[in-house]
Amino acid sequence: MMKMRKILVSQCLYGGKTVRYDGGDTTETNPIFLKWKKEGRLIPVCPEVFGGLPVPRPDSQRVDGKVLTGSGKDVTAEYIKGAREALRLAKENDIIFAVMKQDSPSCGSRFIYDGTFTDTKISGQGLAVEYLRNAGYRVFGEESLEQAEACLTEYERDET
Repeated sequence: MMKMRKILVSQCLYGGKTVRYDGGDTTETNPIFLKWKKEGRLIPVCPEVFGGLPVPRPDSQRVDGKVLTGSGKDVTAEYIKGAREALRLAKENDIIFAVMKQDSPSCGSRFIYDGTFTDTKISGQGLAVEYLRNAGYRVFGEESLEQAEACLTEYERDET
C-alpha cells in the first residue's frame, strides 16, 4: 500500500490559528481542500510567524529584493527565516506540492503587491514560494485547487 502524500498549505487557509498580518480569517472552504484536510494530508505553515513576526503585524510587501513594511522597516531576514522553515517542512514531510495564499509577500504564487502599498498587484511570487519552487516543488494558489487536485490524482495514478 502506498503512503498518503502530504500537501504544504498556508496556515491562514488551513484555519484554526490567527496568523494573518491583519488578524483576519481566510480559512479555505472549498470541498477539495476540506477533503484533503479530513484525510490528514495538509501540513500547515505560516512563514511569517515561523520567521518570528507577530500577529497582527504591519503589512509588508516585496520591494527590490527586500521585504519592507509600509513604514519602510526591513523585515527581509524574518521572511527568509520563515521561507527556510517552510522549505524544511516541505522536505521533512515529503510533500507532493504546496497550496499557498495568493498575493502574500511570503506565499503569493502568481501575484504579489507591488511594494507601493496602494493595493496594486503585479505578477510575482512570495519569498517562501520562491524557495519552494527553487527546490523543485510545484506551488498552487487557493484559486487553483481543481488544478492541484488533478496533479494529485495524476501523481497517485502514476505511483500505483
